[in-house]
Amino acid sequence: MVEFGTDGIRGVANRELTPELALALGRAVGESIGSPRVLVGTDTRRSGSMLKAAFTAGVMSAGCDVVELGVFPTGGIAYVARSENLVAAVISASHNPFQDNGIKIFGRGGRKLTSDQEVLLERRTLELLEGSAPIGAEDVGTLEVRDATSEYLEFLVGSVGPAVGGTRRLGVVIDCAHGSAFALGPLLFERLQCSVLAVVGASPDGRNINKGSGSTDLTSLVEAVRSSGADLGLAFDGDADRLLAVDEEGRVVDGDALLALFAVDMGDRKVLRGDGVVATVMSNMGLEVALKARSVELVRTQVGDRHVADALERLGYSLGGEQSGHIIFADTASTGDGLLTAARLVDLVRRDGRALGEMVQSCFRRSPQVLRSIPVADPKSVVAEASKDQLIAQVRDDLGEAGRVVIRASGTEALIRVMVEAETQTQAEAAAGLICKMVGELAASVAD
Repeated sequence: MVEFGTDGIRGVANRELTPELALALGRAVGESIGSPRVLVGTDTRRSGSMLKAAFTAGVMSAGCDVVELGVFPTGGIAYVARSENLVAAVISASHNPFQDNGIKIFGRGGRKLTSDQEVLLERRTLELLEGSAPIGAEDVGTLEVRDATSEYLEFLVGSVGPAVGGTRRLGVVIDCAHGSAFALGPLLFERLQCSVLAVVGASPDGRNINKGSGSTDLTSLVEAVRSSGADLGLAFDGDADRLLAVDEEGRVVDGDALLALFAVDMGDRKVLRGDGVVATVMSNMGLEVALKARSVELVRTQVGDRHVADALERLGYSLGGEQSGHIIFADTASTGDGLLTAARLVDLVRRDGRALGEMVQSCFRRSPQVLRSIPVADPKSVVAEASKDQLIAQVRDDLGEAGRVVIRASGTEALIRVMVEAETQTQAEAAAGLICKMVGELAASVAD
């Protein structure tokens, strides 16, 4: 089965995401997307080289040239695609464990694929896997290996303007998740004239990506920030398309807090186009309150930075993102870019002059929220059954206007995500417990 989720296709490498599938998808991309060249990059997973070889062969067999960027952040690959108006593929499973891998396709100019493009690729890939359609082209594409590090660094440094040097040299700790930012991360913050006090998660071995590090596990980063006396810590995920931060006291600054900080700053500088921000249904109600206080509208979408990007383009807004740390600056980027977000955060803290923790507290107060993930074999079927259950309607009624409930199937893993907000943490915990119990019972019945 070939099906695009919220961020391309993903699965266990060499079992679900096989070389055969990568080869067929590569050929479908070469035939269908309409680009003379396709950029290809990977993260540090051991399976990346295998899948890259198969995917690249597929693209070239369709008569399309390939530009290989090696291990490179998703944001950097999208940047090159945007600057050269090319199609791109990122071989990565982002924040997932190393056993998984994925293939994410960007359309020309680094844009997320449309639903129609995804359906076309799914159909053609399946035809090729089944052998029910002619394959091959009269000509074979060429392969170019390119190092785009310098041009991407110049873009990142240039994106924060000439005042980046300032008078305040920030002390930072970086956690690269043993992923694609492991080399670029330290280089960037040296270029941004920061004191890099420690670097965590910068020794990839092909198996340790996201393991005990990065945006999925901030424990090491928090300890390093506290022990070093850093001004802030910055955590990326495996492909560096998301960022979570830690303030000077080790408190987490998530994507909602980052959106509030950037929205206030961009509004003050009159560069927040449309006086609106795009976020998803998972974003905390505190973000909505913070923006409303500034007369800024919050528009919510389905989960997935593709939906955020679509809404930004449709509405003409310049800022959007997700609680997980995908932040899109539509004025300069087509997708979430953790390194770009980190550069802009460092620039903001430096210009503001206050500690990051004080800045967050001045503009964003989080509503009590509980997030739970429930492993299930068939998330979509269970969510469909849960939507019919009267318990959820009862919980929503009990929480009233001060609360929210979101139940959804993960687009990247075999999980159901449950989010509950309430007036108090105790209420949120109790409601989440009831819903998770119900979901677990439904999952067992669906499995039977």
